[in-house]
Amino acid sequence: MEYSLSMTFLTVAGEKSTLSVSGVKPTLTKDEVNALMDTVIAKNVFKTNSGDLVKKSGAQVTQRQVTKFDVA
Repeated sequence: MEYSLSMTFLTVAGEKSTLSVSGVKPTLTKDEVNALMDTVIAKNVFKTNSGDLVKKSGAQVTQRQVTKFDVA
């Protein structure tokens, strides 16, 4: 299984901006996600067209199962 985390923030202009991280552990907790999002906001290292990320809006972990076939 592959897991990815999508974090949605509000910018200073009130627009939504989403950051996605693939390869997260399946045991990721709400507290860990909150801490990560707080750090992203505090460090202000991402630039968006609608300004700085200023508030958390939502987050979700997506689980994806990939089945590969050997066709050679």
